[in-house]
Parts: sequence; structure tokens; C-alpha cells
Amino acid sequence: MSLYDDAVLVLKGYEDQPALRQVYLDHLAAHPDGMWKACHAGHLTASALVIDPSRGRVLLTLHRKLRMWLQMGGHCEPGDASLGAAALREATEESGISGLTLAAGGPVRLDRHAIPPPCHWHLDVQYAAVAAPDAVHAISDESLDLRWFAYDEVPGVADESVVRLVEATRSRLTA
Repeated sequence: MSLYDDAVLVLKGYEDQPALRQVYLDHLAAHPDGMWKACHAGHLTASALVIDPSRGRVLLTLHRKLRMWLQMGGHCEPGDASLGAAALREATEESGISGLTLAAGGPVRLDRHAIPPPCHWHLDVQYAAVAAPDAVHAISDESLDLRWFAYDEVPGVADESVVRLVEATRSRLTA
């Protein structure tokens, strides 16, 4: 199965955010290259919130270019077998933590956000990646810093999209 086909299946199976989910599906239908950075009309990205539920905390990266505290994530690559695999790869690369596992149930949220030209939109498919309590992180070239934040600290450092992702992830993990 191609990454494109996987993305369509994942999105069709995602039950929340129906209007935004349809935007993603319509985008892919109109843009067969909509999985790739080269699609200047916008493209899907995959991200994962690294979470340590046993300690009530999440690992955020201070993004080198954006200078914002965000979850790990980025562009899909040709070797990615699925959106989940892309999100897990990004989380592992950017956190330096091996042994992360995706939370069951597929994506946690969708987040569409504008980016500078030549592209116009990132259509982010957001997952949750669970870390072991003793996980050791390492800063990648894409980060200025990596730091664990208690759930209640996130609103003070991150934007609303990250706050919503933390809330949705916590809800998913306690369901």
C-alpha cells in the first residue's frame, strides 16, 4: 500500500473533526502529490506528541526555525510505510528517544496551519507517542532545546494547537 493510500484510509477512519477531515481528503483527491513537500498547494505532515503518562508530562521541542515549543513532527518521506510510521520516525529523530510506541487508535488530532511560501499549508496528522518513564532525550539539529513539561505547564509555553493536542492525547489515553 502506498503512503497516499494509507493516508486516505487513516483519514476515512478518523471520526473526530469531520469538517477538517474532509478538507484533508478533498486536498488529497485534488493533489495526488499532496503527501510531499513539493506540493506547493499544501501537503500532509505527520507529528507526534511524546508523552510520559506515568509522570504526567510531555516532551516538547523548541523549534529551531519557528522558535516555538512544539510537538515533534515534519514531512513525510518516501521510505515511510504509513502516516503513523512517519510520525514515529519524526518523534524518534527529534527526541533522540528509542523505543517510543504510538498510542492505540490512530491519530489524536488534525491541525491545518499556514506556512510561508512557496507552500501554503501544512495539513498535520497528529499522533501520540508514549515514552518510558526513564527515557533519555537528545537534542537534534532541528531543535534549540528539548524539555519535559508537566501537563499544566504547557499552556504557559506553547500555542493553542499544542494545548489542544495535549488535551486530546490525555483524553485518548484515559479512555
